[in-house]
Amino acid sequence: MAPHIEKQCVVVLSNNDGCVVARSAEVKALGVPMGMPWHQMQELARQHRIVAYSSNYTYYGDMSRRVMSVLAQYSPDQEIYSVDECFLDLTRQPHIDLAVMGQSIRQRVKQWIGLPVSVGAGHTKTLAKLANHVAKKRTERSGVCDLTTLDAGATAALLQTIGVRDVWGVVRKIEERLVMQGIVTAADLRNTDPAIIRRNFSVVLERTVRELNGVSCIALEDAPPDKQQIIASRSFGAPVYELAQLAEPVRAYMTRAAEKLRRQHSVAGAVGVWIETNRFRDQDVQHHPSATVRLPESTADTLHLVHTAIGLLRRIYRSGHRYVKAGVMLTDIRPAALQQGSLFASASEATEKRARLMTVLDAATAKWGRGAIAPGTAGFSAPRAWAMKRAAMSPAYTTRWSDLPRVLA
Repeated sequence: MAPHIEKQCVVVLSNNDGCVVARSAEVKALGVPMGMPWHQMQELARQHRIVAYSSNYTYYGDMSRRVMSVLAQYSPDQEIYSVDECFLDLTRQPHIDLAVMGQSIRQRVKQWIGLPVSVGAGHTKTLAKLANHVAKKRTERSGVCDLTTLDAGATAALLQTIGVRDVWGVVRKIEERLVMQGIVTAADLRNTDPAIIRRNFSVVLERTVRELNGVSCIALEDAPPDKQQIIASRSFGAPVYELAQLAEPVRAYMTRAAEKLRRQHSVAGAVGVWIETNRFRDQDVQHHPSATVRLPESTADTLHLVHTAIGLLRRIYRSGHRYVKAGVMLTDIRPAALQQGSLFASASEATEKRARLMTVLDAATAKWGRGAIAPGTAGFSAPRAWAMKRAAMSPAYTTRWSDLPRVLA
C-alpha cells in the first residue's frame, strides 16, 4: 500500500513507539533484533534512513479483512489463524496444481491489496506452516513452496536444513530442551518416536511430530472458538497519578472488552482490574495491585461492567504512585443463550431496555468508530494525557476519508 517505501529500511514500533515489533528484510540485514528499543537505534536510523511507523491497529485489521476475502475465493474451507495468516483446505480440489495456485494468490493479493504474501502447501497444517516459512525465507522459491510434490528423500533433506525452533509450536524453552536431547532440526524432530515426545514433553508436541510425518492431527477450524478470557490493556503515553484520571482508561478498556464480549454473543461472570507502576524505575515506589470479583449475574452490559471495574479500581488505587499501565479482564465467559438467571434479577422490561441500549452502542461504534458513544469520559474524542503515543502513524488509506491520497492536476 506504500510503494514509495518498498525496498527501504522500515520498522513498525510497539505501543507508545517503544520497541521494534516488525522489521523489513533490509532492517534484519542490519542486525536489528526484534524488540530493540527505538530510542537506542536513532543513530543507526539516521545512517540507513530507517523509516519508522507507529502501530495502526484499525488499518491493519482492515487490510487483514481484505486479504482474507481474497484468499476465500480459492477455497470455501478457510481458517483465519491470525491477522496475517490463514489456512485453506484444498482436499476438495485434488487435481489442482498448488504451485500455480500459490503464484496466483501472490499475484492477486499484490495487485488488489498491494501487499506481498508467501504461500506454503503441505499434507498437514504443520507442514504447510513449515512450507510457508521456506517460501518466505528462501528467495529461490519465488514466494511459494509446495511440499506435497517432494519425495521422501527431498523432504527429509529440506527438513534437515530447518532449525527445530522454526517448527510451528516450538517455543524457545521447548527448543532448549529438545536441543539438549540432540533434536536440533525439523528432521530430527520428525524422526523422533512420538511416544517419547509425549512422555517427555506433551501430547501437543506429539501431535506436531505426527503432523511432520504427514498424519493430520490438527483439524481446520471454520470459525474461531469463542474467547474464554477477554483482556484489554495498554501502557500509558504519560504517567498517571490521580484516581479520576486513572479511571478514564479503565472505562475505555472495559468498554472495548464489553464490545468484544457482545460480538461473540457471550456474557461474563467475573471482572478483573489491575494497575502498574514502572518496574524498571528503581527510584519509584512500586505498586502492582489487582482485584477480581464475581458478578451476581453474568452480563455483557457495558454500563454494569464499567461500574464494577471502577469499583475495583477504587479498591486497589493508592495515591502517590506513578502509574504507567492499566488493564481489565473478563472471565467466566459463557454463551448468552445459556445465561443462568438470578433470584434477584432485575425486571425484564428494564433488562430489555438495557439490551437495546447496548445494540445502539454497538451500531454507533460500527458506523462512526470506537468511542463515538461511550460511558463517561471513555467516549471523549479530545486527546488524553494517558493516550498511547503514536507519533509516526501511517495514513489509514482504507478507513478514513481524510487520509486518501490526493492527486493534483
